[in-house]
Amino acid sequence: MHDTTAMLIELGAIILALGLLGRLAGRIGFSPIPLYLLAGLAFGHGGLLPMNASEEFIATGAEIGVILLLLLLGLEYSASELVTNLKTQYPSGIVDFVLNALPGAVAALILGWGPVAAVALAGVTWISSSGVIAKVLGDLGRLGNRETPVILGVLVIEDLAMAVYLPLLTALLAGLSLAGGSLTLLISLGTVSIVLYVALRHGRLISRAVSSDNPEMLLLVVLGLTLFVAGIAQELQVSAAVGAFLVGIALSGEVAEGAHNLLAPLRDLFAAVFFVFFGLSTDPADIPPVLVPALILAVVTTLTKIGTGWYAARRAGIGPRGRLRAGGTLVARGEFSIVIAGLAVGVEPRIGPLATAYVLILVIIGPLTARWTEPIGRRFLRTPAPAPKEPAVPLKTPDTASTPT
Repeated sequence: MHDTTAMLIELGAIILALGLLGRLAGRIGFSPIPLYLLAGLAFGHGGLLPMNASEEFIATGAEIGVILLLLLLGLEYSASELVTNLKTQYPSGIVDFVLNALPGAVAALILGWGPVAAVALAGVTWISSSGVIAKVLGDLGRLGNRETPVILGVLVIEDLAMAVYLPLLTALLAGLSLAGGSLTLLISLGTVSIVLYVALRHGRLISRAVSSDNPEMLLLVVLGLTLFVAGIAQELQVSAAVGAFLVGIALSGEVAEGAHNLLAPLRDLFAAVFFVFFGLSTDPADIPPVLVPALILAVVTTLTKIGTGWYAARRAGIGPRGRLRAGGTLVARGEFSIVIAGLAVGVEPRIGPLATAYVLILVIIGPLTARWTEPIGRRFLRTPAPAPKEPAVPLKTPDTASTPT
């Protein structure tokens, strides 16, 4: 009874603090994500007010938060749009990998951590945070912008690439043979391929089966299906977030719109819990020793992500302003980077604190670059503001309407 009481008090205090921080961020026109992270640091191990009773519940809530973020991101696109994005954006995905994975791999080798740690740190610096970016796009009201499909296309490629990268990294860390690693990779690729095929060929049937005029039934079925598929995906060596994203892709039409409206408040709540948990799991004392290399990596990969967004948006025919917004939005790192670092700490313990500091820096900087890269870059590029439209002048026509015929 005492543990339950303590958990309720801690959860109430955390959620109340999140609400107040969110209101403060809204008043100053700022994304609440950095404030959520700092709150997590304050309440976590080594913080000002450590909370232990609710840690397990918050960890589960954080996992649900990532799943809901990716589900609602998937609801924005149909399966056919996903395939079109993959066909048109794959050169941007290659550029993204080269520009952003290489700094992490080089840093690990310079630090003398070995090739396996280099593969792990390359993943940490490569993958943008779909969860953070989805939240930032919503906070800034940019879901309808021209560059947003380009941003989502790059994120989709990264998230699907995780279905290949994570099993490969797991095999390397475990020292599996070529045959064992190949089997794990084949299972992962097969799972993603099957889900994509079902979404493409039978998405309407799935939507029809899930559809309900009762909001309660729709919420329960969609949420249950998403958690079920995410768990199965995790069991089959595919990220739970990728599984949730594919469920969102499979749903379309009125079902997708209704599910989006019902799940958006839950997403915001559990997403806030995710960012708090990220801060809770970080000991502030571990950050200072690795702060300098983390800062160097953060600066380098901020520039490379902006370059990635610029290249991808330019390929799509978007102007300089949209290119800058796309690049600035892609800067944030988050959930996948932490997962990768957690897998790699058994081989190289120092990669954990470094990755934590690196992600913490970029998850705070990311919302700022998303908002300010375009205004700052516009000054350097000296891009003129669009000229105001002149009022239309009505055409003068003979006054034949009043003349009797």
